[in-house]
Amino acid sequence: MNRIYLDTAATTRVDPEVMKAMEPYFTRDFGNMASLHSAGRDAENAVEKARRLISGKVNGKEHRLVFTSGGTESNNFALKGIAFANMGKGKHIITTRIEHDCVLNSARWLEKQGFEVTYLPVDRQGFVSTDDFADAIRKDTILASVIHANNEIGTIEPIRELGKIAHEKGVLFHTDACQSFTKVPIDLKKDNIDLMTVNSHKIYGPKGVGGLFIRQGMRIDPLLHGGGQEFGYRSGTVNVSGIIGFSKAADMMKENHVEHMAKLRDMLIEGALEIKDSWLNGPSGNLRLANNAHITFKHIEGESLIIHLDLKGIASSTGSACSSKTLEPSHVLTSLGLRPEEAHGSVRFSVGRDNTKEEIEYTIGALRESVETLRKISPLR
Repeated sequence: MNRIYLDTAATTRVDPEVMKAMEPYFTRDFGNMASLHSAGRDAENAVEKARRLISGKVNGKEHRLVFTSGGTESNNFALKGIAFANMGKGKHIITTRIEHDCVLNSARWLEKQGFEVTYLPVDRQGFVSTDDFADAIRKDTILASVIHANNEIGTIEPIRELGKIAHEKGVLFHTDACQSFTKVPIDLKKDNIDLMTVNSHKIYGPKGVGGLFIRQGMRIDPLLHGGGQEFGYRSGTVNVSGIIGFSKAADMMKENHVEHMAKLRDMLIEGALEIKDSWLNGPSGNLRLANNAHITFKHIEGESLIIHLDLKGIASSTGSACSSKTLEPSHVLTSLGLRPEEAHGSVRFSVGRDNTKEEIEYTIGALRESVETLRKISPLR
């Protein structure tokens, strides 16, 4: 059997149709969109068409989509840009304990600059309490940032309700939608979102390109200074080919892809939970990302299981690809209440639109064999 890739939450392959759409912008239509000549204007027209397409996916008429290098830059831009542009109003920010590392590290950096940050807890399934969220808002709160769908356990947060609470109290609301964009319906207006982070490489587009939706009329300081590209929000030569690829990838993601992934996800979860002393982290059903299955297996180490599965031709992960090489237990899993040894015994499988039922059946069998082998030699029993 060919290798089975079940780590699409880390990254995806670039779809051949995306490559085809990008190719002319490397070789023929390679102009810099800041140039005044026809090659520059052609590039600008292509980027603006891509911007409209991506914005149309989330009802972004009242927002500007600013293209960036990816999710990490967009999240840094959102938190730091809003913080410094609005510090005259207040210096308090709200986020959660289960955000992506780039949000948490941005928040910690802002604390060193004199800002105060409240890190909200979550329940056993990873949900933020709307009551806790409302209670955390103060008169000097300027921004709340809550991840839309968690990158490790797949929990989809009640963004619309949280955004409404924030707006009722005059607080700007940001969400990191890198994992959920095109997999979960998003309406920037109805969901009360002021700023939203998206990226390309989670949806079969190229790496190195993402974006930040910014509601028009907001005060936000740029993270990068230079020639004033991207409406003055993000200086630097615009990644035309990457943006074209991003828009093509977004256009290609369809509802039937999401339905297919959800069926495979549920099949994988059901088979994995037949293994003794295992459990699902995060919710089930529609409250979970369609591609995410995150399982804890007692009495083993997740890293050893990853290696065993890799030897059987299966790619999976112990958690966020941005921090999976650290020896520290996942901050997401410990926030759910898991003990460090339980967190270390957890594995994330993230299916893609290319995966098949036969691949999931093979994975379940390989998983049973690997867990049984590892438990026989485990010092954790």
